[in-house]
Amino acid sequence: MTSLSFQLAHTLPELILAAGALVLLLLGAYKSAKGDWIISELAIGLLGIAFLTLFAPLDGKALIWDGAFIDDAFSRFMKGLALIGALASLLLSREYMAREKIDQFEFPVLILLATVGMMMLISAQNLIGLYLGLELMSLALYVVAAFHRDNLRASEAGLKYFVLGALSSGMLLYGSSLLYGFAGTMSFTGIAEAIRGEVSIGVIFGLVFLLSGLAFKMSMVPFHMWTPDVYEGAPTPVTAFFASAPKMAAVAITLRIIITAFPGVTTQWQQIIVFMSILSMALGSFAAIGQTNLKRLMAYSSIGHMGFAMVGLVSGTQQGVYGVLIYMAIYLAMTLGTFAALLSMRVGDKYVETISDLAGLSRNRGGMAFLLAMLMLSLAGIPPLAGFFAKLYVFQPAIQAGFYWLAVIGVLLSVVSTFYYLRIVKVIYFDQPAADFDPVQREVTGVLWVASFVVLMFWIYPAPVLNAAANAAKSLF
Repeated sequence: MTSLSFQLAHTLPELILAAGALVLLLLGAYKSAKGDWIISELAIGLLGIAFLTLFAPLDGKALIWDGAFIDDAFSRFMKGLALIGALASLLLSREYMAREKIDQFEFPVLILLATVGMMMLISAQNLIGLYLGLELMSLALYVVAAFHRDNLRASEAGLKYFVLGALSSGMLLYGSSLLYGFAGTMSFTGIAEAIRGEVSIGVIFGLVFLLSGLAFKMSMVPFHMWTPDVYEGAPTPVTAFFASAPKMAAVAITLRIIITAFPGVTTQWQQIIVFMSILSMALGSFAAIGQTNLKRLMAYSSIGHMGFAMVGLVSGTQQGVYGVLIYMAIYLAMTLGTFAALLSMRVGDKYVETISDLAGLSRNRGGMAFLLAMLMLSLAGIPPLAGFFAKLYVFQPAIQAGFYWLAVIGVLLSVVSTFYYLRIVKVIYFDQPAADFDPVQREVTGVLWVASFVVLMFWIYPAPVLNAAANAAKSLF
């Protein structure tokens, strides 16, 4: 039995964000409309404080709240990535929301609540904790997707995400009930003990439904249907948020539940992950070729990258998890940098939306052209940029585990995806110049420069990310 102070210390980041969100909600209800920027500033500060608390010198691993919540190096690493995604998304949203006259104070509060759900999901150690975290995250995301109420596309995006999200939650809940029925426990480690040996068909069905619900949050094929429409219809800062922070939480809980709860059914879950990984890589590589809308293209790119990330998990080893963690850290930097670049370019009140809008960017704004081209090449996996090492770290454990053919398929599909990334570079450098872009706020350019620096310099000094990922992967095992 652990003391209350011990449990509170290990849930400090979640408590800060939850309490802060409630205070900001009350503050927003009593202030004038012109004070919305204060709520946004305070929300950014709360996210920053929560991020700093992750470095507190606490015990290595703590199982608290009656075994529903775990605080370890793995959860702290993934929480750090989720907080960075939420913080950057709020920074990217400030100017956009003001120009679109979306000045409701609820937006940063919803981001905070969604982030609390993500952090609970990352630290979930039983099925109840998993579902509570998932639903808290999802309910806030449903509202955020349709936050631009006056925009028909945003309302459509929110409705599609809600309907399909409700379906996925039902599938996950049904899978959880099956696992509880056959294992007799909610705990991940308890499930692992209960299904050791001969595996019943009910456990397999429960595993399939559970992974289906999680695949929806990762936007992996065949549960990707919502992604292109929601990415295109939602406001661009919201799209940046969807493409970054929630992905970290979904991948984290997928890794935790597979490694912790299903070590005895490796063959069964490997088949599911391999199937979804190949389909996601293929769809992300081929479907994006015909896209002209940049946000829709990034949606298919995101689907493909989730497929590449899961290649590392197929091995089921500590090295494989290590590769997935590195991949997600690099993916976060590349995604935030790309969306920051898109939000850095507008003519009047119109932001960049199509690939043709980037025509001749190199002649008008050479620095921006270089950064965006570099991010595209990194997403394609061109060395020596960070995207190349991300794929290298997930392909290596797959090869070591004997999945040579999967690595070969991944490399070939990565080559296919290079086409549409290079097409953007070609438009930037070789097409006739379009109108020059207006200057933007420093927060947006700051996110762009920091993300680009990480992508460009990873091959020179990768030690901080590699060491943190190694400690995180070790704690999971």
